[in-house]
Amino acid sequence: MSMKLPSKIGLRTGVKTVIYGLLTLLLGASASAAPGDENAVTSHFSDHQSVLKKSPQAIIEHGKMLFMARFTSVDGAGRPAATQAGVPTKRRVDPSRAFFRTSGPDSNGCISCHMQPLPGGAGDFTLNVFTTDGFVDADFDSMDPQFSNERGTTHLFGSGLVELLAREMTADLHRLRDNTAQDARAQRQTVSVELVTKGVSFGRLSVSPAGFADVSNVRGIDQDLVVRPFSQKGVIVSLREFTVNASNHHHGMQAEERFGPRWTGEMDHDQDGVSAELSAGDITALVAFQATLPAPGRAQNLSPEWKTAAHNGQQLFEKLECSSCHRTSLPLETLVFSEPGPYNGAGTLRSTETDPLQLDLSKQPGFAHLKRDKNGAILVPLFSDLKRHTISDGDIGHFRNELLGQRFADRDQFLTGRLWGVGSTGPWGHRGDLTTLSETIQAHGGEARSSRNRFQALPQQDRKALIAFLQTLVIP
Repeated sequence: MSMKLPSKIGLRTGVKTVIYGLLTLLLGASASAAPGDENAVTSHFSDHQSVLKKSPQAIIEHGKMLFMARFTSVDGAGRPAATQAGVPTKRRVDPSRAFFRTSGPDSNGCISCHMQPLPGGAGDFTLNVFTTDGFVDADFDSMDPQFSNERGTTHLFGSGLVELLAREMTADLHRLRDNTAQDARAQRQTVSVELVTKGVSFGRLSVSPAGFADVSNVRGIDQDLVVRPFSQKGVIVSLREFTVNASNHHHGMQAEERFGPRWTGEMDHDQDGVSAELSAGDITALVAFQATLPAPGRAQNLSPEWKTAAHNGQQLFEKLECSSCHRTSLPLETLVFSEPGPYNGAGTLRSTETDPLQLDLSKQPGFAHLKRDKNGAILVPLFSDLKRHTISDGDIGHFRNELLGQRFADRDQFLTGRLWGVGSTGPWGHRGDLTTLSETIQAHGGEARSSRNRFQALPQQDRKALIAFLQTLVIP
């Protein structure tokens, strides 16, 4: 049985990629404000409040312009006096290099890496990034793995839905924690609660009458019970935090809300001669573009042979218990994406500091295929539980190849990968070094080892059917 996707699907994707590539080149060649200007960004939104007066489409288009831009030094690209750390930190080593693969800056724009199969997508192995803790001082110019972890570029499609899910799950967990604390005070004894939200268990929390929380049995999440759905370690809380971090790290484009006078006391923290490189309004627009990228779905117009294989593969996916972590869908109560969100940390604009922008994703193209459950909740088919799991062990160690921890996540723990779009975004694995889905499954150990062993024990035809099912999970 052939497992190659129908040529019609592959041709359609290829044509779209070429068209987007040509548009990118054309826009890059004609977007200057005047002949001879060398800036890629031709306009800025002044601040977040100014964005609220604009139409959703105008905001998204501005964000798309910034996402597609190839930033230049005229725009403020580069950070000769600052590191890539999330906390504004001055550089100590020789700043003469404009680009460096590990500590960055390492690319000219978001589109440089997020481009497969379309803008906002994933990246090939050659586009891997290098990350450290990501939040503290990190100043180095070495390729040695003791200083950084190498990661593949993940796609951003459907990420607005992902953040909305994380917000609702966090609110549920905080409600359980707070109610348990109230019960413990009222009952004058320690009270425990199962931390379950949207069918996902994050372990158990116990609270004493005095309010002390025992988090020793909390699993797959930080002790503050905030679901952080972004980065492969699950350490980034929002698209906004991701955008502010990545813009500084990869491009040397510093967001005013974190690197401006409020937190650094400086107008030009990186001392590159350009101040206010990305305003709060610019960041909001970038988030709006990413949040409205269409949700991945299923390949259409499949041949009878493919339909049969994918159907059988989906049944095997459930039978092997792959879906115990890669949840087929999670229920979402609202499609209204408010920006900024409520759980951003210091240095990232929060909803308590301003009036949020409201974007109704149901009015954006690419979300109409989402189904609802019997209670009316939107079923988001992300194939993840947004929880960290240990996926390596003493015998299977491929996913234990990082030397550095990241925030509070252990080296062998990773956020469950979102499989929607997996058919469009190879190579796979956290380092992007696995060229087939079969290799990726067989690299799973730890909590996923039993499912991996069951996959290996399948007849070849069944293994190919499961892979066929995964190949139909595509970016539209």
